[in-house]
Amino acid sequence: MLQATNPPTTESEIVQENSPRESVNRALGIVRRQFAVIALIAVVVTSLGAFYAFMAPPTYTAGSTVAIDPRRVQLFPKATFSEGQIDLPALESEIELVKSEPVALSVIKDLGLAKDPEFLGPQGVFGAVLGFASHFFSASKPNKPLSESEATRAALEVFSKNLAVKRVGLSYHLSIQYRSGNPNRAAQIANAIAEAYIAEQLEGKYDSTRRATQWLQGRIEDLNQKQSLAERAVVDFKKQNDMITADGKLVNEQRIAELNSQLVVAHKQTAEAKARLDRIDAVVRDDSFDTKTGPTVADTLNNAVITQLRTKYLEFVNREAMYARKYGANHLAVVNLRDQIRDLRGSILDELKRIREGYLSNYEIAKQEEQELEKRLAEAVSRSQSVNQARVPLRELESSAQNYRTTYDDFRQRYTESLQQQSFPISDAHILTSASPPSSKSSPKTALVLVLAGAGGLALGVAVGALRDLMNGSFCSRVQVESALQTACISVVPIVKDGKRQTLRHARRAVPDQGSGDGSSSRTIFRDQDLIWTALNSPFSRFAEALRSIKIAIDQNGGAASSGTEAVSKDGKPLYGAAKASSIAKRKREAGAIIGFTSSLPHEGKSTIAASLALLMAQAGTRVILVDCDLRNPSLSRKFAPKAEHGFLDVIVGSVPLEDAVWREPSTNLTFLPVATKTRIENSSEILAAAATKKLFEDLQSNYEYVIVDLSPLMPIVDTRATTRFVDSYICVIEWGCTKIGAVKYAFKEAPNVYENLHGVVLNKANMDRLSTYDSVGGNYYRNKYYGQYGMTD
Repeated sequence: MLQATNPPTTESEIVQENSPRESVNRALGIVRRQFAVIALIAVVVTSLGAFYAFMAPPTYTAGSTVAIDPRRVQLFPKATFSEGQIDLPALESEIELVKSEPVALSVIKDLGLAKDPEFLGPQGVFGAVLGFASHFFSASKPNKPLSESEATRAALEVFSKNLAVKRVGLSYHLSIQYRSGNPNRAAQIANAIAEAYIAEQLEGKYDSTRRATQWLQGRIEDLNQKQSLAERAVVDFKKQNDMITADGKLVNEQRIAELNSQLVVAHKQTAEAKARLDRIDAVVRDDSFDTKTGPTVADTLNNAVITQLRTKYLEFVNREAMYARKYGANHLAVVNLRDQIRDLRGSILDELKRIREGYLSNYEIAKQEEQELEKRLAEAVSRSQSVNQARVPLRELESSAQNYRTTYDDFRQRYTESLQQQSFPISDAHILTSASPPSSKSSPKTALVLVLAGAGGLALGVAVGALRDLMNGSFCSRVQVESALQTACISVVPIVKDGKRQTLRHARRAVPDQGSGDGSSSRTIFRDQDLIWTALNSPFSRFAEALRSIKIAIDQNGGAASSGTEAVSKDGKPLYGAAKASSIAKRKREAGAIIGFTSSLPHEGKSTIAASLALLMAQAGTRVILVDCDLRNPSLSRKFAPKAEHGFLDVIVGSVPLEDAVWREPSTNLTFLPVATKTRIENSSEILAAAATKKLFEDLQSNYEYVIVDLSPLMPIVDTRATTRFVDSYICVIEWGCTKIGAVKYAFKEAPNVYENLHGVVLNKANMDRLSTYDSVGGNYYRNKYYGQYGMTD
């Protein structure tokens, strides 16, 4: 079949090269195709917006500002309830308080809004329409007056709808805005809301403080009684357990603490005395100590006797050393000095022993005092054991009494502060700016409404148009055909309007023969103004050029097959029955080509395309025969040979030779084999699948260059599936913008043998003006300004 290696000029290839631009082109195509719908919706929505802008009664918005500041100077610094920084939830609570029903009812009552007609009738543009319509029904249905409560509830509903309260930026300021049809009324109500809010806040603080004061008073009385009972229980318990206190402490505990402190001091003194005694014992036990450099104790430094003896000792030692060097170690003077030194050492040792006796006496005294203190402390601890057992319940009683006392004092202080606050409550808010009557209306903003209505209508129109375009689901471009069916779109045939059908300019129109029906002259096809003759009547039209494109595709199919090249897509997959291409090419080189024209559904123009193509081929001098094989609905036979008595069925059964059954068109020498039957044939598929039918087409193929076969549609009946034994290739005609993609896919799925031999697809009845909106690449080249240079017309 046809090659799939076309130049990279298809839309799918250009999409990959320029995707953003192609997206814009597709969007513009949708807008162009659905322009009427988009424009209609845009006009309707804009008209509704204009109706609202000019019919809605004008409203005016006035606003006042309230500042909330709990950090202001307080008359009573210590309030019953803490007043610190206001957080966001608290600020939201204040906003809800402004919009609360008590504030609204207070304003309605003070200003008498329940009697104001503005607050009793319908609001807005719909209210205006209802009010306008009510004049026509007021005579038949008298208005029933509202009761006071009903009027108040109606005014409250209108009041709430027109009130807006919001926070000003990130500050603690609240903007109170009210909308009304009267600017003075709007400013009056906005100021009244701010005042009512402050009054409601003060009233709330007063009520809270009053309830708190009453509650504190009851708690104080209860705490006073509990405190008295707790203190009395402490006194009774101490009396029962003989527990005497001084300065808030038990006397026994104070005595134990004092004895413990004295015992610590005694332990220290005993340890010091023992250390001095041990030191002097160590010195006395060392008999070989040197009074010049040997060990000593602290008291020897202050002892006059030892100091004097030590001085003499040192003097004799020095003298003994000098004499020994001068006279020798055994000299009598040296020996005498040694004896004196020995006597001095003994005297020093005796004095040390005397000092030791003093240390020993001091140690014994300190030890005796320590033991005495330990004895007294043990006696005190023993006496306090019974008291300590009673301290646990005593502490519980004292703790309970202390808690009651502290709570009682705190509640009395809060009670005093609450009384002060109740007598003079202070609000956290004050009016920062008062509302003044606005000079211009706040709604409706005519320009803004019109702009928004126009933009919204345009957006809605585009959305609806895109939805309609997506739900179309029909074939409208070559790209859709090639993408959905994986086959080539060999031609796009434009729709030919009745007013543009032209007669043949260079050929004389034949006149029907009135002779006998048995002669050859009676089997002549005559021209008329039917669409089939458009290619001959208007040879330079786009319709004729589209038919030539089909012929070129058929001719190229044979050449491509004979070259041995398979029909494949860009990724190498077969597209058009390449497995049978070589056999088809061989048959075409030996004889003519048999081309079957079919469609998925009836009325798609397959018969017109087949007949027009056959006429165009015959006009070029080619031997062409057109065979009507739509046995169930032979439309071509009714058109070209309405009076035929013999035809296709007679030739197959052999009752009539081919020459006696065919009809001819004299100007083009086209041969046509009709179906001469007046009734519907039940076994049409068996006839087409018969060997005689195949033999007939083999004969036709050997005698004609082209055999054009008009077949039945694929979806209603199965006749076309039985023709694969003799048809070389098929051309499927699809009605542009009408035939659904799913229907064609289903038809080919049910007829796979036809799809395998499919030569290509022809998009028929294409609206060339709208085609450019689907084919953003090639659609712009279907214009007459290009065709006109070669004498072509619609």
